[in-house]
Amino acid sequence: MSGAPELFDTHAHLHFPDFDADRDAMLARARAAGVRRMLTVGTDLATSRAALALAAREPDVWATVGVHPHDAGETDERALAEVERLATEPRVVAVGEIGLDFFRNLSPRPAQEVVFRRFLAVARRVGKPAVVHCRDAHAETLAILDDERVRDAGGIMHCFSGDVAVARRCLDLGLVISLAGPVTYPNARALPDVARFVPADRLVLETDCPFLPPQGHRGQRNEPAYLAVTAARVAELRGEPLDVLAQRSSDNARRLLRIG
Repeated sequence: MSGAPELFDTHAHLHFPDFDADRDAMLARARAAGVRRMLTVGTDLATSRAALALAAREPDVWATVGVHPHDAGETDERALAEVERLATEPRVVAVGEIGLDFFRNLSPRPAQEVVFRRFLAVARRVGKPAVVHCRDAHAETLAILDDERVRDAGGIMHCFSGDVAVARRCLDLGLVISLAGPVTYPNARALPDVARFVPADRLVLETDCPFLPPQGHRGQRNEPAYLAVTAARVAELRGEPLDVLAQRSSDNARRLLRIG
């Protein structure tokens, strides 16, 4: 493979205001760095609409729609119904970002759990995978994923932050595991072991931009071009050539999201 390896950023927030001043230039840098496909991820009704609008304009960008656990407490029936309607759009390839966040607890835990379950049901109904957020809530998240039959629709455990035991449970539930910038940090703790453990056909990569820039860019706004840094570190940890890791992880994402 000549030139930059082919990469798929499976979790970005390209529609966020952080990129309003230079969105076209940011996308050009991503493409120059080998990022051939990007998934822009909704976090509430407004950002889900914005994600879909961006995906409609850019042929190498697809969208997800959902409600982040931080926003679960403000989510009413109208918003749930409208996000489900958006989930049927052709440029929407997954339902998310949904899940539990017991670290910041910006919404009451019962509301987080109800909204998470509701959207896992949406994913089953529309036949699209779930993009799952989990922070300081692994046991609860895994129990709900099992209870709500996530394996029927499939899904991505986004920005994986657990250890090998949690990764094994995610794999048992039929999920793919996504590694982000933190795997490059010197204090990454369990993540290098996870990077080595996950089977080659169940691993994808992401930036979570504008958040969580990889080592060498910390303190800056993250963007899809920096996915190359994370990919290089994961390939190093796995003892694989970068082009092989990049192609395989991209193929995994395209297969799960049904992108040709």
